[in-house]
Amino acid sequence: MIIPIKIESSDSKEYNIHIENLQNIEFDTKVAIVTNTTVSKLHLDRALKSIKAPHIEVIEVPDGEEYKNIETVLTILDRLFKAKFDRKSTLVALGGGVIGDMTGFTASMYQRGVEFVQMPTTLLSQVDASVGGKTGVNNSYGKNLIGSFYQPKAVYIDPDFLKTLPAREFAAGVAEVVKMAVMFDIDFYNFLKEVDFSNRDDIVKVIAKSVKLKADVVNQDEKESGIRAVLNYGHTFGHVVENLTNYREFLHGEAVSIGIVMANELAVKLNLLTKEDAEDIKILLKKANLPITFKIENIEDFYEHFFLDKKSANGSIAFILPNGEIGSNIIKRDIPKDLVIDALNCFKA
Repeated sequence: MIIPIKIESSDSKEYNIHIENLQNIEFDTKVAIVTNTTVSKLHLDRALKSIKAPHIEVIEVPDGEEYKNIETVLTILDRLFKAKFDRKSTLVALGGGVIGDMTGFTASMYQRGVEFVQMPTTLLSQVDASVGGKTGVNNSYGKNLIGSFYQPKAVYIDPDFLKTLPAREFAAGVAEVVKMAVMFDIDFYNFLKEVDFSNRDDIVKVIAKSVKLKADVVNQDEKESGIRAVLNYGHTFGHVVENLTNYREFLHGEAVSIGIVMANELAVKLNLLTKEDAEDIKILLKKANLPITFKIENIEDFYEHFFLDKKSANGSIAFILPNGEIGSNIIKRDIPKDLVIDALNCFKA
């Protein structure tokens, strides 16, 4: 299955998303496979068998969100310079969202830009992070605050990579799937309530539908000036949760799950979502073995962290919320602080 990306607002930004067992991929230039120590043990041999290139360099970095920083990017850059990579070289991101984000960001900078390919190995990266060209790293102020929009040359999604994925990592990917269903497609949401995630055919359907939804959004709005911001449902709250726990307590998708529950609480208080629908979404997340609770120690501090979010501007926080029903969305700005605090108080320690 091939899903095309064609970004309407940019010239010659077209590429394909391949959803199939990994095939031979040929390059006529040097290739650097960027991966981490965990993924390399599981999937590097398979990737090396499929990639044909005059020279292949393997760059391994430590595994974990805490290593998604500028220091790791500098390490990758140093390896590329030492191996004498040129502007026609290609980077391959073999791993989850962290590897994809860092590899894309590195590719955007190396000699002012080289091509890169996404080869996502987690459900989260297959359904969301590998598609659309968002790249970046974290710093002490927040998540992905240093980065660029830089589209890959291609995305190769092999569902069989998921066979080695730990259950917790798999569940983290489901959070991003739920996010897209709640925002854009009630039929997809209802399908998720019945889906069998142990069935490969169902998993392929989930990946394909999620990618199609994401591709449609990116085609309309590459750089998040409009509808693409809706994909941050759950993230405004979730990024704060990640930051306050130093990116060590929760996987990204787990934080997004908590963020969805928090966003829904705010939507209920604004009469944008019924309590029944909010509870239904919570049940779906819980069924996927995702966390749905979080204890906020300092409400005021949590609120102030919103202003480090990339979607805040001129002192205004953008909240992405369901709008009236599941499958519909709205971006709300200038929500009174007391209403937001009221919603956060539902999670007070």
